[in-house]
Amino acid sequence: MRRVVILAVLAMMSSMAIAKPPVKKPTAAEKRAAAKAAAVKKAAEKKAATAKLLSLGVKEIVYAARAHGRDGHWYANFSYFAADKNRKAYGKAGKLCKLDVATGKVTNLVDDPEGTVRDPVVHYNGKRILFSWRKAGMDMFHLYEINADGTGLTQLTKGNYDDFEPCYLPDGGIVFISSRCKRWVNCWLTQVATIHRAGREGKEGDFGPLKNIREISANIEQDNTPWVLPDGRLLYQRWEYVDRSQVHYHHLWTMNPDGTGQMVYFGNLHGSGLFIDAKPIPGSDEVLLLNSPGHGRKEHAGFVAIVNDKFGPDHKPAMRNITRHANFRDPYPLTKNAFLVARGQELLLMDAKGKTQRLHTATPTMNEPRPLIPRKRETIIPSRVDLTKTTGTLIVNDVYFGRNMKGVKRGEIKKLLVLETLPKPINYTGGMDPLSYGGTFTLERIVGTVPVEEDGSAAMELPANRALFFVALDKNNNSVKRMQSFLTVMPGEHVSCVGCHEERGQTPVGLKPITKLQALQKPPHKPTPLANIPDVFDFPRDIQPILDKHCLKCHDYDKRKGGIILTGDRGPMFSHSYATLTIYHQVADGRNRPKSNYPPRQLGTSASKLMKKIDGSHHKVKLSAHEQDMIRYWIESAAAYPGTYASLGSGMIGGYAENRQYNRDHRWPTFKPFAATVKKRCISCHQKTMKLSLPKGLCDEQRLSFWNPRWSDRQLIFSRHLLFNLTRPEKSMMLLAPLSKKAGGLGLCKAAAKKDAPPANVFTTTKDPGYQTMRKHIQAGKVALEKIGRFDMAHFKPTAAYVREMKRYGILPKDFDVNKDPIDVYETDQKYWKSLWHVPGGK
Repeated sequence: MRRVVILAVLAMMSSMAIAKPPVKKPTAAEKRAAAKAAAVKKAAEKKAATAKLLSLGVKEIVYAARAHGRDGHWYANFSYFAADKNRKAYGKAGKLCKLDVATGKVTNLVDDPEGTVRDPVVHYNGKRILFSWRKAGMDMFHLYEINADGTGLTQLTKGNYDDFEPCYLPDGGIVFISSRCKRWVNCWLTQVATIHRAGREGKEGDFGPLKNIREISANIEQDNTPWVLPDGRLLYQRWEYVDRSQVHYHHLWTMNPDGTGQMVYFGNLHGSGLFIDAKPIPGSDEVLLLNSPGHGRKEHAGFVAIVNDKFGPDHKPAMRNITRHANFRDPYPLTKNAFLVARGQELLLMDAKGKTQRLHTATPTMNEPRPLIPRKRETIIPSRVDLTKTTGTLIVNDVYFGRNMKGVKRGEIKKLLVLETLPKPINYTGGMDPLSYGGTFTLERIVGTVPVEEDGSAAMELPANRALFFVALDKNNNSVKRMQSFLTVMPGEHVSCVGCHEERGQTPVGLKPITKLQALQKPPHKPTPLANIPDVFDFPRDIQPILDKHCLKCHDYDKRKGGIILTGDRGPMFSHSYATLTIYHQVADGRNRPKSNYPPRQLGTSASKLMKKIDGSHHKVKLSAHEQDMIRYWIESAAAYPGTYASLGSGMIGGYAENRQYNRDHRWPTFKPFAATVKKRCISCHQKTMKLSLPKGLCDEQRLSFWNPRWSDRQLIFSRHLLFNLTRPEKSMMLLAPLSKKAGGLGLCKAAAKKDAPPANVFTTTKDPGYQTMRKHIQAGKVALEKIGRFDMAHFKPTAAYVREMKRYGILPKDFDVNKDPIDVYETDQKYWKSLWHVPGGK
């Protein structure tokens, strides 16, 4: 009875909810009244904000107005996209504007409807403005300077690269972000820009071009928004992912204005948000910034936040959002309780609690508001670089001292493997293919090894301005602990760290004085190259011959022990052996995962199952010492498939460009019959008995991605990368599994027969029309792959965009014709990387 009553009440409530009276539409008079009230409120806000600014001595504000580009990534707002140079990342309608706070009058200092203006910054004297401008009819942003009254417009930089996000330095120089670093985003199809600095021609007070432009960041990903802290250090955003998540680590770092002393300011251990547009709050030890959610939003939009690093860079509660919404941009602190900030078309005045007052509206959007007032110069940090040197020195106090080192015994670490993460000359998509299958986005170079002394100290002389990281190795040269961030030394710099992954706020309390370290009783070691080991591995060239020699007697198509195939036959994107090693988790790398700072021996060779199969314990398969080292150092240096970036965007059936598949097989005449046969002869059974779907074509990823936890090992085994053989189509598992053993197949798939009869093979003979239909399509895939060419094929040619960029960088001659002229892509890559190295003199 009680249940009936409850149900009746619920039914009555439901009917009452449905019977809500219609919402009354406001009358015309009510609309006018509401509009008038909003106008009054807006006027009151503007009046209050104006009064506040005038009381602070802010009479004029400079800002940039422009249309934003279409790309949603925070960094994709300059230059062109990889595959199409005519497709631009920037918007237009650029203006540099000056607002009279008291009167609301706007003066256009620059007005370029077909150009783009961005990033104004006011000089210490409050009379000059430095900004970035892409003039109409030009592709590149360059730096310009202009007087606040609109006179004296002067171009400071030029060339075939973009310069933007500048900042004045207290020593008279200028720091800015530039694509002069000649590299592309590792997981997108736009260019990278990093921190550069330059001096002046003539006296500081003179206008004129910049001189001695020099890159002071080795980042292979994006740097952004450098600004000077009161103590003279540069505060900036650094995005990086060394063998970890591509979307979680873009936080605040510091460096000296000469590039020395690079260190995390806040973030980098905990993956969350994009921390950008950071500036010190006057009269405090706090910093104002934008916390742009997730992987960052378009044009840096995010929560306005405040952070204090006094508890160290890893104390998450030290940062707090002061706004409820993530639609603000370009915050500029005037005092501890007054910030200029942009939101859409609006210029707002915000207090420390996030409350805003509207001050002005700009079209098409408001960007980078800055007060036209004098400001105090920050502390000048003397330069520590010696540009005649090509190296710097790093001293590690004690490799056993640090976080997450539990279980590592003193004396266990014998040496450090020095690796370099290598920049990309071009890139086409957000994934890692064809470099790896759910693993690395970059190639890594083996620089060499340096010894660790008995007291845990190490001293090394490292190549300057390169993105380097370490792997701690034991007596067997297996990994103990792996670094997942990069470090840099500047030319002539001497820098030290307490230990491995130590708390960044720690000092070497209880450790030996640095002068007593064993490593300093001798000259610093230069990394010793590994004998007979390639510096950049190529799987088909360097690893497959070892597998052919030792593994194929059990893991070829005619044996296939454990269901494992380790031949070098090509699948749609990778070789079967490479895909197999990845899918069966034979390499432990932790790459493209949110986690950071793993416990000891959870990454690299110590955790890789493959290493335990080559020492004689796996069916007496024992590789030579050199062969074991080849496998070992391939794993430690990214475990990539190709050894060249020329492989990007090529050699794949069903590859990805801008996260969309291309070279798909769905337009081939053999595709529809193939898909129909798979559906009729295979999928119905698999879905019923195995609850797994089979690919309906060479490009079918079944809407799953490798790093998606929902993709089980069982599903991966049934992926297109293992089922299709584009070297020997007749050896495709898609054909062998359902074909009877008598006909030369494996007889693994059985079709349901009549009642009380044993199941029969799907294909009893190779003459079966279904078998023939499927083989024709796979054969068409072989023909297509041979036509487009993969990096390990003799007739391979790199993409037009790769050639275009290598010409722009001066690596290939301008008259090079990829269709006529021979090219060694491995040699071309090496020349490209070496062209980025620091040379004496600072160029």
